[in-house]
Amino acid sequence: MKNFTWGHGIVVALASFIIFILAMLFLFPNGQKNSEMVTEHYYEEELQYQSVIDAKNRADKLQEKPKYSQAQNGITLTFPKDIKNSDTKVSFVLNRSDDQNLDIKKSVQLDANNAFTIPASVLKPGNYTLRLSWVKDKTDYRLDYDVIWK
Repeated sequence: MKNFTWGHGIVVALASFIIFILAMLFLFPNGQKNSEMVTEHYYEEELQYQSVIDAKNRADKLQEKPKYSQAQNGITLTFPKDIKNSDTKVSFVLNRSDDQNLDIKKSVQLDANNAFTIPASVLKPGNYTLRLSWVKDKTDYRLDYDVIWK
């Protein structure tokens, strides 16, 4: 049997490293995942993002925040009683991170219970980000919710 020298050690170390790198490339192919941009106008919206940060901060400071619940008929968002249709504009964006064709964007009117429902017929099972925006007395508010629709 031949003696194992430091030259053999270097060859074994390099071969191990090359096998490790190749294993990472072929066993974990992250490049095949669908990664779409959230919006087509990403850079323009990025420049205006400070207003979104301000709206989120204002919404976080509210005593009562809109709440969402899920049922078989869809996702229902209920607003506090002090928000009325006459002085409030409500809109939402439901983003699906893996397929932008499933995104939903709408302006809505609240019903008599200060709520609205996103019908189950437009939802597909998966993860969504619900971006809820409203303007009350010319002040913007925004909340984001992570929603899993089953």
